[in-house]
Amino acid sequence: MTTFVARLVSGRLHYGWIAAALAFLVLLSAAGIRATPSILIVPLENAFGWDRAGISFAIAVNIFLYGLMGPFAAAAMQRFGIRPVVLFALALLAVAVAASTLITQEWQLVLTWGVFVGFGSGIAAMVFGATIVNRWFQERRGLVMGLLTASAATGQLVFLPILAAIVEDYGWKPVAWTVAAVAAAVFPIVYFLLPERPQDIGLTRYGEPAGAQPVVTTGNPLVTAFRILGRAAKVRDFWLLAGSFFVCGLTTNGLIGTHLISACLDQGIPATTGAALLAAMGIFDLFGTTASGWLSDRYSSRWLLFWYYGLRGLSLIYLPFSGFSFYGLSIFAVFYGLDWIATVPPTLKLTNDAFGKEDAPVVFGWIAAAHQVGAATAAFGAGVMRTALDGYLAAFIIAGLICVGTAFLVLAIGRGSRPVRGRLVEATA
Repeated sequence: MTTFVARLVSGRLHYGWIAAALAFLVLLSAAGIRATPSILIVPLENAFGWDRAGISFAIAVNIFLYGLMGPFAAAAMQRFGIRPVVLFALALLAVAVAASTLITQEWQLVLTWGVFVGFGSGIAAMVFGATIVNRWFQERRGLVMGLLTASAATGQLVFLPILAAIVEDYGWKPVAWTVAAVAAAVFPIVYFLLPERPQDIGLTRYGEPAGAQPVVTTGNPLVTAFRILGRAAKVRDFWLLAGSFFVCGLTTNGLIGTHLISACLDQGIPATTGAALLAAMGIFDLFGTTASGWLSDRYSSRWLLFWYYGLRGLSLIYLPFSGFSFYGLSIFAVFYGLDWIATVPPTLKLTNDAFGKEDAPVVFGWIAAAHQVGAATAAFGAGVMRTALDGYLAAFIIAGLICVGTAFLVLAIGRGSRPVRGRLVEATA
């Protein structure tokens, strides 16, 4: 099937663009499934009497594993191949989400939506996109990574309003069956249409000279992931990138992605409206993150990150003072949505510049893990603050101030060079 499609588009379209479209579909689906618990917080409170802090803990486990799997998934894709690893993730998501309809205890929520969904969605996450970009593209990497990164927000755009309506009309269990069916439907598409690498269908990477040979990685993926981490940990830029990405996760998936709908409900705004707000942010992020990829191919990634983090921090400080009115939330949705995850393309570019195409996917996996540790911290921490303080004001203000501080931190990334195992790794952004 793959060879047939490759021949069909030969001469008109490089198959790398089809591989990128398939990656977009997988990332969109996995991101939508991972984000689904944000609309289940209040329904689960009502159905089982669990408090918000406890439900937030399950979501925090989900987000933590979503990030922790990154470096190991990248190493596994290098060792065993992209397709079998992603197919395993899709199968796990379908089974785990379907099984969640049987839960009756809080630990079962942690096991299904926390551990298994976090594990599966973490495989089909940003490192998968980075691996596709590095394997299929020599040119236009920033643009393609921007598009793939935007798929996470687009997943919210596609899923959350529909799922919120299902929750209101039919309850939370049909939501689980719906997203399980999505994972199952994507499985055969990936199986039949995603080649392992360009050379398998007689191509080189987009923009690469004919005859170039791929780098094939062997060895234990667990050992590979930690060996590359050991090399990266000696480079100052790794800690700057990981620290800034920790803040990125804290202020996106963890805070807004998890708690915005609940914050709207606290203000008497229906869940469908809150989900529509996240969807609107997804629309603007699609443009913002794609534009960020285009900009990262042309301008300093450090300065792009400075503006992204600074403006995001100001928007978070503004949110609790918006009055949660239609106009106030609309302004926030546009402003914050354009900046939602625009940080990813310049962060990946800086990672590629510092660590090279061989190590960069795994290094970026560790940096993405820091992103999700930050997200897990905010998902749980904001839930605890909401329970203790009966509101989200402190959470929004603290996150905004941290973001503003990070805007100045990122200006130090890429200044100078560091030796790694005898070779000089230079950052050129």
